[in-house]
Amino acid sequence: MFDGFRPIMRIAIYAFDGISMFQLASPLLVFGEVTRLGLAENWTTEVWTVDEQSVSTAEEVELGNLKRPSLPLQVDLLVFPSWPSDLPEPDERLVALIRNVHQEGGMIAGLCLGAFPVVASGILDGRSATTHWLHTQTLAARYPAVRVLPDPLYIDHGDVLTSAGTASALDACIHIVREKLGAEAAATIARRAVIAPHRDGGQSQYIDRPIPVQDADPLSATLDWALANLDQPLDVQALAEHAHMSVRNFTRRFTESTGTTPAHWVLLCRMDEARRLLETTNWSIDKLARACGFTSPVTFRQNFVKHYDTTPTSYRPRFTKLT
Repeated sequence: MFDGFRPIMRIAIYAFDGISMFQLASPLLVFGEVTRLGLAENWTTEVWTVDEQSVSTAEEVELGNLKRPSLPLQVDLLVFPSWPSDLPEPDERLVALIRNVHQEGGMIAGLCLGAFPVVASGILDGRSATTHWLHTQTLAARYPAVRVLPDPLYIDHGDVLTSAGTASALDACIHIVREKLGAEAAATIARRAVIAPHRDGGQSQYIDRPIPVQDADPLSATLDWALANLDQPLDVQALAEHAHMSVRNFTRRFTESTGTTPAHWVLLCRMDEARRLLETTNWSIDKLARACGFTSPVTFRQNFVKHYDTTPTSYRPRFTKLT
């Protein structure tokens, strides 16, 4: 039975002929940093193929000395960072491998087009998935037992995760680190890689009208100000006033830039800060709730349980031990 707090230590990333080096490098970068920065013990990451043959990437770089993973019992996370662009059906060996790892309690991640072999295995039947927005209709038509959503950056069911295209794979991998090792570990890797420490999976995959460069500074300054003042009331009126915009204009610009609403963004930031403080301080729940801008400990606990399926007091010992 899957345990949402089972620590990932052994990660196997699938490679194939024609894979993009960026798509392969995304999980290698994020998960490899865990080992390089000493954020967890016995955390290993390897690249594998079914037959252990070398592969040639889309950039014509030859990758050799690839392994066949010790499956299914010795893999905690099986990652498909992409899939061939002609979207072939996975062979039975690969399907059986995915099912076996999943049945033994390992997590499965299909990043970008890597959602196709994961969904083909049947482990997401009756549930939701996403992939690159250009191919969501194909995925939905091919596997009608799965509800395919075109908008999210990633969808995490705990045991199975799928993500949208290219850069959102980084968001998904940072999210996995956050879930397994805590917010501080995820933030450390994000800072080193100079990427956003947290983008909610429900954000839109793409933005039709990006915010103009000349207007980015006041909005960016307001976001920085809000992050530094999470203990204060941060309704949309206060944010708009700080940015010297009308509420209507600020809300429109904010949503175009971030893919989410100001209220949702503030709540996510407060929840993220709460996790960090639970991991790094011995503050009481009352003090922590106030520091994160919640009106009462009860409201804080309710939001925490809603977002993370556990209580603050249960979360703290699990992740202070890991980090």
